[in-house]
Amino acid sequence: MGKGKLAKFADMETYRNVFQYPYSVVSDVPFAMRGHWREQYFHNQNPIILELGCGKGEYAVELAKANPNCNYIGVDIKGARMWTGATRALQEGIENVAFLRTNIEIIDRFFGEDEVQEIWLTFSDPQMKNPRKRLTSTYFMERYRRFLTDGGIIHLKTDSNFLFTYTTYMVEKNHLPVEYRTEDLYSNSNSQFSVLNSQLFSIQTYYESMWLARGISIKYMKWQLPHDGHLEEPDVEIELDDYRSYHRSKRSPKRTSC
Repeated sequence: MGKGKLAKFADMETYRNVFQYPYSVVSDVPFAMRGHWREQYFHNQNPIILELGCGKGEYAVELAKANPNCNYIGVDIKGARMWTGATRALQEGIENVAFLRTNIEIIDRFFGEDEVQEIWLTFSDPQMKNPRKRLTSTYFMERYRRFLTDGGIIHLKTDSNFLFTYTTYMVEKNHLPVEYRTEDLYSNSNSQFSVLNSQLFSIQTYYESMWLARGISIKYMKWQLPHDGHLEEPDVEIELDDYRSYHRSKRSPKRTSC
């Protein structure tokens, strides 16, 4: 029988690779390790890569295993899910991955200027009703700028056509340099790209495998986020997804975002 939530939370209180600062706790108290993750936790000068909305943490763990010369931090507010990845990392002795339990809305409180090189957004909630909650919105891009290096990389991997379309418009409107974009990551047309980026294809989350089995294509985009330039939200109507994740039908009767 698996552990219950309370037991998992109790475990994580003792985990040296987990830092728990939900919004209700952190308030205005500064995070002491902000700007000092390399020297105080990782004890190296390797690049830091975040996975925002890491869920069970399996993607962050696999990336850390595949790239020992990079440091990974999985971020999510769902502690019971995060326990899976954090536990596995400890059991397998994976030292270049940590987990931060907090609200992503305050993510800039935990990292200093130019401290992070890349961000992964893996199957984020599309937030079809609230643009400010979308992790690819300009609201969040401005936050990422506070700790991402100039021209730092953002990866989006999603099953949501809505979120992918919205992000495409956001990137285009703000002239952000796109390094790669595909509406079907696993199609045969991406065979050359798959050889050059084998980890992107070989590492899959649990839900990604589920969606692929259901015939839902996986979209991927990789772009740079320069520090300079005013960011504006795209003013366009976008057709809503006709399903919700985890086998639930969509709640809203609306057909577009406007």
